[in-house]
Amino acid sequence: MSGSKKKEVPDANPTPAEIRVIFETNKNVAVVGLSDDPDRYSYRVAAYLKEQGYRIIPVNPTVSEVLGETAYPDLKSVPELVDIVDIFRKKEAIAETVDDAIEIGAKVVWMQLDLVENNAARKARDAGLQVVQSKCMKQEHERLQRA
Repeated sequence: MSGSKKKEVPDANPTPAEIRVIFETNKNVAVVGLSDDPDRYSYRVAAYLKEQGYRIIPVNPTVSEVLGETAYPDLKSVPELVDIVDIFRKKEAIAETVDDAIEIGAKVVWMQLDLVENNAARKARDAGLQVVQSKCMKQEHERLQRA
């Protein structure tokens, strides 16, 4: 038996129909860890969502603006309603980001592809938020457009 750590898998995720409702009813997306580098996944996903009519709110303490939108250092600094918190951070930062999402009254926590943190997900669900783990918002949106 190797000493490698077993990869965590989501304990639950919304159905495709529930994901469709998330996209249809939530338009303000705070992208936590959004890079201003066009080659980064966070940038490409945010650019796609913006093209689809979503309001993108960059959350990254190291940039002042991304995609023509003012960036904020953390979720608690965002001065407007956040519907979806889309997380592009290391696994170690997810719990704190989920706590902030709960505190600001977000409706959905979305952990990007390969991001899973079941303890934080349960905490968010217990607080009334919907949680999507290890799925890409761009890929899921594109899939629903084709369905």
